[in-house]
Amino acid sequence: MNGVKVAEIPKIDVDPVTLDIIEGALKSARFEMDATLYRTAMSPVIREQHDEFPMITDPNGRMVVGQFGSYITEMLEDFEEPILPGDVIMTSDPYKCGGSISHINDWLVCLPIFWNDEVIGWSSMFGHQMDAGGPLPGSLPTGAKTVFGEGLRIPPVKLYREGQLNTDVLDVILNNVRMPEMNRADLMGIVSGCRTGERRALDLCERFGSDTYLAACQALLERTYKAMAKLIVAAIPEDPQSFEDWIDDDGLGNGPFKMKLTIWREGEHAYFDWSGTDPQAMGPVNFYLSEAMFKMFIGVYLIMVFDPQILFNDGFYPLLHVVIPDGSLLHPKFPSALGCRTHALTRLFDVLGGALARKSPEHTTAAGYGTSPYMLYSGWDRGGQFYYLMEISYGGIPGRPIGDGMDGHSWWPLFQNIPTEYLEAYYPVRIDGYTTVTDSGGAGFHRGGNGIEKRYIYLEPGEVSIHDDRWLTYPWGILGGKTGSRSEKILIRTDGTRERLPSKCDEVEVAPGDMLVYRTAGGGGWKDPLDRPVEQVEADVAKGLVSEQKAYADYGVVVGDHGATERNREHLRTERGEVKDFDFGPDLAEITHRAKEETGLEPPVAPEPLPWAPMESGEEALRRVRAHGDRQMTGTE
Repeated sequence: MNGVKVAEIPKIDVDPVTLDIIEGALKSARFEMDATLYRTAMSPVIREQHDEFPMITDPNGRMVVGQFGSYITEMLEDFEEPILPGDVIMTSDPYKCGGSISHINDWLVCLPIFWNDEVIGWSSMFGHQMDAGGPLPGSLPTGAKTVFGEGLRIPPVKLYREGQLNTDVLDVILNNVRMPEMNRADLMGIVSGCRTGERRALDLCERFGSDTYLAACQALLERTYKAMAKLIVAAIPEDPQSFEDWIDDDGLGNGPFKMKLTIWREGEHAYFDWSGTDPQAMGPVNFYLSEAMFKMFIGVYLIMVFDPQILFNDGFYPLLHVVIPDGSLLHPKFPSALGCRTHALTRLFDVLGGALARKSPEHTTAAGYGTSPYMLYSGWDRGGQFYYLMEISYGGIPGRPIGDGMDGHSWWPLFQNIPTEYLEAYYPVRIDGYTTVTDSGGAGFHRGGNGIEKRYIYLEPGEVSIHDDRWLTYPWGILGGKTGSRSEKILIRTDGTRERLPSKCDEVEVAPGDMLVYRTAGGGGWKDPLDRPVEQVEADVAKGLVSEQKAYADYGVVVGDHGATERNREHLRTERGEVKDFDFGPDLAEITHRAKEETGLEPPVAPEPLPWAPMESGEEALRRVRAHGDRQMTGTE
């Protein structure tokens, strides 16, 4: 960073009461940033579903409070302009910020927080824009082969320079999107959210003094470091443990793509090695995984499973070491397409949980629906007005040590559903039903959550796009728990004909009255379903979550007859034998062989490595991380 003085963190102690007050104030500021954006944004994806992520950092760019981890250093690595008070910087190019945002729809904004001419921190947010230009509405084409085929890439640039709006830059950006008013409102809402974070940090400096504020930020980071060091020793084994799962296809008919993770511990330091993951895809399912982002994912997972009281911040980052071979599915080379990266983004939690479960399965979850399903609908209505709807759907959360998986819930806890009233008021669509998919959750002592079925009836001619996964492989169960169901999409025309749609497709023409039946996957079950209390199974049947047939076949329960239930459970235990640690369903070869028969869709074809994107070997990647650290940037133009 040029032309800026970064404040030094004083080596002073902060008393516990003051530290707690500052911690609480920063947590509140982080949620106030959210609230500011929600009240300003126009798009339902941000306003209703909350697809945005804030943070406040210390002077060195380390996240003190937030969600997705720090990225200031990566974002500004090649930024040559001086940083001045009133500057606001934005970008949307994953390849210009080390994957800190993972596709071009995420517009990232950050601004420096100055106190007495020194930077004492950064306030930042990024949010998903419903459209970012490119060949298709939504800028998420499932057939894209490079990032150039997805939309507008904005390099790090000053949106405001010393408090003055850079209208030339903004005009160029808004001239390349389909709904400039909505994009402008969302972007300015993000800027306002950042200014809210800035104001609250300055309030704390005014109240306690900048030295106390900076020392408190350091103390919060150090406290998380010490807590995570203990957690790593308790939760991660010294001997390497590996786990793998699959992305079904890349939208171009290639797949499945393996994601493999090996974890181990060396003292208090933990290693997470993605060697063995498949080479990058031709289609847009590549996920440019920022090491800092993955460290935050690891921290969130470990903290939520083992000690939810620990504050999310970057303090523990030095304890984690991430190895991702360049040219792999999780670290693609420029200019690989990235628009459908949410499948790998969410699936990595299944893989992380599976690797941790190798040594302590009773403390970890099964697999969830493992993706972020999208439905996109666009066209021109009878009045000649362009409309575009994007909705994120949810699915089955896995069975967990603490209880059943939630039905039809988001992987991201802060995401919310778009109300049906909102959809029907603002878009030419009617929601015919929004229900649970009975029996889609994997059977278990703690049941996997059910997926959802949403039925859209389209009221205007238009085109539909779909992003989903888990149509081929199953969400796995653990410790005897069974697999969750797969996803499916059925388009029912007005003449009654039915068409099964791929999990990733674009430009599907629909006419008024056509109905899309959108079903998402369920979550895997946790532990032996034959031990689930009979009254809980019967309650699930009464609620329509489980059918009487599944209750009998998977839980051994004869509804209303406890004697028959005992006899049936004894028979099933004898017939089954020992429970498996993991239940993946049929092996991959059998699943692929039976894909057409079971799903109505052709199986994907084994992918070929791309000649222009050779993959770094796992050994080379590990040597690089040990020698030079794990922060890496893929080459750009």
